[in-house]
Amino acid sequence: MEPPNLLIVDDSTAIRKILLRVLNQTGLELGQVLEAGDGKEALRLMEGRDISLVLSDINMPNMDGLELLRTLRGSPQWHDLPVVMITTEGGQARVEEAIALGATSYVRKPFSADLLRDKLAALLSK
Repeated sequence: MEPPNLLIVDDSTAIRKILLRVLNQTGLELGQVLEAGDGKEALRLMEGRDISLVLSDINMPNMDGLELLRTLRGSPQWHDLPVVMITTEGGQARVEEAIALGATSYVRKPFSADLLRDKLAALLSK
């Protein structure tokens, strides 16, 4: 079986780099890890690619994580794709909205490699 391809969506380059580093520390076998700065870029990157999981920030310019999630859930191709939302402490209402829209799970910043590994391992083994 091919290792899963992931897409990280966050407007902060620093957060994307931290996520990449944490993903490397998880010990999970991963394929390509793509990066996008917002939902619109994420959708462009996903075209014609086999993506197994999306890690997306909620608050971003152009197209935020909730709008990206809404678009993915409305698409026959991406309807069942696992999407893990990344949020800051104060965003409980936004997290609840994301779950209602069909987010698979969420992770709060700051997160540890262990937490991320456990969440992703469970989702990628399905």
